[in-house]
Amino acid sequence: MKRFYGMMMSLILCLCTACGNIPAEEAKETEALLAVDESTEQPSSEEDVATPEEPVELIVYSELSSYNGEQAGWFAQVMLEKFNVKLMISPLLDFEEGLEQGFLGDIMVFGSIGGNYQEAVKEGLLLDWEANDLLSEHGPYILENMKPALEHNRSLTPEAGKIFGFGNSVASDNDTFSSLLYTWDIRWDLYEQLGYPEVKDLEEFISVLEDMKELCPVDDNGEETYAMAIWPEWDDGMVLGARYMAGAYYGYDAFHLGFYDAETGAYHGALEENGPYLEMLKFLNTLYQKGLLEPDAGSQNYEDTLKKLESSGYFFSPVEYAGSLAYNTQEHITQNKYMAALVPEEATPAAFGMSVIGGNRVWTIGANSEHKELCMEIINWFCTPEGVLTGLYGPKGVSWDYDAEGNTYFTELGKSCYEDRVTIMPQEYGGSYFGDGCPQINNSTWSYNAENPDANGETYNAESWKSNLLPPVCPAEQDWQEYTGASKALEYMQSKNCVVIPEVPYKEPEKSESLKTVWEQVSNCIVTESWKAIYAESDEEFEKIVSGMIAGAKACGYEQCLGWCEQEAARRFATEEIIRSY
Repeated sequence: MKRFYGMMMSLILCLCTACGNIPAEEAKETEALLAVDESTEQPSSEEDVATPEEPVELIVYSELSSYNGEQAGWFAQVMLEKFNVKLMISPLLDFEEGLEQGFLGDIMVFGSIGGNYQEAVKEGLLLDWEANDLLSEHGPYILENMKPALEHNRSLTPEAGKIFGFGNSVASDNDTFSSLLYTWDIRWDLYEQLGYPEVKDLEEFISVLEDMKELCPVDDNGEETYAMAIWPEWDDGMVLGARYMAGAYYGYDAFHLGFYDAETGAYHGALEENGPYLEMLKFLNTLYQKGLLEPDAGSQNYEDTLKKLESSGYFFSPVEYAGSLAYNTQEHITQNKYMAALVPEEATPAAFGMSVIGGNRVWTIGANSEHKELCMEIINWFCTPEGVLTGLYGPKGVSWDYDAEGNTYFTELGKSCYEDRVTIMPQEYGGSYFGDGCPQINNSTWSYNAENPDANGETYNAESWKSNLLPPVCPAEQDWQEYTGASKALEYMQSKNCVVIPEVPYKEPEKSESLKTVWEQVSNCIVTESWKAIYAESDEEFEKIVSGMIAGAKACGYEQCLGWCEQEAARRFATEEIIRSY
């Protein structure tokens, strides 16, 4: 879900959006008010000392692009107008051949911080951004706003001690959500009928689910209803349903054979006594004993659960994709059946954050480029709000702009492009499909959900724009908004006690062959016995099965696996501490 430019557009256009439009007359009247202080913006192409008098071809070597050839369409016209350049995208350039020739490209984008990137540094093919004041003179926006990302890049090659670029999807802070997963979606129309009972903890939450079943004992097909869906298809060392509940209630991140606490670095193994996994197994078993968990869940797949959800067969999902995103169809909305978030008071859901040091996909400049200053100024513009929004949605003033209050809005053309990539652009911007003219470098500078400093509290994500906020789609949604004081799920979750799990460049090391064998045996034991425990007919039977699972897993080598997991958790936490230090 985090590509930039063309790839990001292909994802976000799938979302349901709408936007308010500002009349052309008002836009003209406010144009002067919207002008940005020249002291804080990049100079225009006419003022840019690095801008060539004649068009220049720049080779862009991108390991992330499948495009090969000259950038076309509206973005090509933007680059020609602003910098007098033509971008020649080169994803197929043989890396070894480039090493021999001493030139990979003018602008280079690497897909990871290892491999080819490290080799390029070693061979002296990457430009030192601090040499000859290049960064300060031609990349002032980057220098001012991306210091942690720059310093992190320096740390990647301590032997060189130089800044060669920065990673993708940089955030302005580490506490901003990049995406939602655990939203505690329930059937809000039923909750409203129940009179909004208090939900403090898991026990009270189960009570609400019981009352919902009394209100709605059968689904649209006349089949029995249940509290939530679980399925074994994506079990991986632990039962998926228990993994999700631990993340939703405690804010822990499922990590190998247990859970990682991003706040303390503590690791909770799957078999920890009174630990999160065993507690959530008991939660699922309680649902089963109360008739709230379907008896054949262990034999179904995700598609089966979606069909049941679509027929109103479940009341709750801890995760958004198996809750509101799947359930709130036009048919259900017309019937005023609606799922929305309700987080128990004592829950601290995990939310996945962004990182000020950026990701693993690196922007760099070729050490032997003949247009170093120009390359730096182009990347610098890519990092400005105008550059980010242009790459995502089209040219400023043509596809999008700011209103008098600084709120971002789509023009009629921009709205059409956002909703349909085959919208035809004006002749002065190529006259071809919008999607065909999107940037082909396929890398991001700022994170899609990072705050846009030029906007009025909005992010680069058009879903956050005030102009795109829709009225309630049904009475149930309006009731949820009035009850929670939020207009959308992201706003609601930001008001809860979420645990933000920062994005870190963590890469799992290769396990030894002996550990792989032990790992598989332990994982199979835990998953198999967990399903038996979920369907225990009594508390006594549950405890007996769990005790047998613990003994069996330990006999297979669980402690060896746990030691490896704890070591990896410590390594991950050390990386997060570096991020928090910025």
